[in-house]
Amino acid sequence: MKKLLFSFAFVLTLYVADAQRIAVADINAILTEMNEYKAAQKELDEIASGWRQEISKEQDKVKSLYNKYQAEQVLLTDDLKKQREEEIVAKEGEVREMNKRRFGPEGDLFKKRQQLVAPIQDKVFAAIENYAAEKGYDLIFDKAGAAGLLFVKPEFDKTEDIKKRVAK
Repeated sequence: MKKLLFSFAFVLTLYVADAQRIAVADINAILTEMNEYKAAQKELDEIASGWRQEISKEQDKVKSLYNKYQAEQVLLTDDLKKQREEEIVAKEGEVREMNKRRFGPEGDLFKKRQQLVAPIQDKVFAAIENYAAEKGYDLIFDKAGAAGLLFVKPEFDKTEDIKKRVAK
């Protein structure tokens, strides 16, 4: 019985010794405490606010054109009505395009965020990688879930093995 218990404990020790070391980190908490990130976020907020005001002014111009059109509509000929309607529709399109150019998925705000925040994120990811190497962690996940897997030892990446199996 003692031999069986000893063998079980020995096997369990080997299994635990071979287990992967996993950790979690909250990227948002790390970033929000960094002065560089706060400054970048403040700059982005100021830029976005200015662009929102610019778009709001243009929307006000569209409303003004529409109100003027509504007030004068009964006095206008059909050709003038059509011309004014086209002018309003064109101006609305310009405002939508301006909004898309500034705030769209590939817009100016996205590009500015990449320019300002990407170097800070790279700094954090490098620190995580160094920490993992220093402390012997195999995997580090983002607690908030936004970034997912933050660090993985290269030997755990089985992408090439899976590609080979799929290609068969």
